[in-house]
Amino acid sequence: MTAIPFIRDFEFEYGRCDRLSDRIRRVIAPNPGPFTYTGTGVYIIGHGEVSVIDPGPVHPDHIEALDRALAGERVTHVFVTHHHLDHSPMAHPLAEKHGATVYGYGPQITPPAGGEVRLEAGDDTGFKPDVQVRDGEVFRGKDWSIEALHTPGHTSNHVCYALLEENTLFAGDHVMAWSTSVISPPDGHMGDYLRELARIRDRDFDILWPTHGPAITEPRAFIQAYIDHRMQREAQILEQVRAGRHRVRDMVQAMYADVDKRLHPAAAHSVLAHLIHMIETGRIACTGEPGLEAEYTLGVAA
Repeated sequence: MTAIPFIRDFEFEYGRCDRLSDRIRRVIAPNPGPFTYTGTGVYIIGHGEVSVIDPGPVHPDHIEALDRALAGERVTHVFVTHHHLDHSPMAHPLAEKHGATVYGYGPQITPPAGGEVRLEAGDDTGFKPDVQVRDGEVFRGKDWSIEALHTPGHTSNHVCYALLEENTLFAGDHVMAWSTSVISPPDGHMGDYLRELARIRDRDFDILWPTHGPAITEPRAFIQAYIDHRMQREAQILEQVRAGRHRVRDMVQAMYADVDKRLHPAAAHSVLAHLIHMIETGRIACTGEPGLEAEYTLGVAA
């Protein structure tokens, strides 16, 4: 498998507002975990009249930290990348405090599958933006311009935001320096995800700021490694089917034999996302509806 050049070390302090560039500041919420890494990085854009991207969880210490960081300023726009509980719950409380408007792509289209398998930090099922953004739409403040890029894959409603003055992308959970992104059907879609990875790669941004973890300072090479990793995973799946393993459970046991078995349910959803994409591209066939218990065979394009 391609070794993704993960970056996991960076300097931060909970509650502190760090200046990252002339227009960008960040406050990290104290909600570390297996899906949030060190916590939610909340980005403040501009001076005086500012925008905020992914304001994070409703947590007393985090609210106080944001109030300190925004003292003497007014938030005019609150942008949300997607509906997970580590990204969107503070959006409307913050907007109400400042008289701002909340922007996002909208509610998730399809609830996540899996029942007992919790693959993410949780869904903010009540989230709804005041304004639903359109792909390519540009929003302007006093000293900033932000373009919304609809990037489905991790979720159907995921949006990245580009700061045009600095050729910088706020990548949400679409691309992260510390880990791969979770893609779990039916709301997560591997085909969409791969297409949007290539699109972001080809924009040639100078830097990516994910919501969790450190910056990605060589975006094109990093994203290509992400794509290569996914393509090699699909080659592995073809090998498993050729070897006579036709169910997700059997493939996961072989492919992830050296991985903690507690992670196998999450791996199964990732394999399912790949299988659905491979059915769509003709490399895999399925008897009946694709799912964790379905049986898979080689397709005509394999």
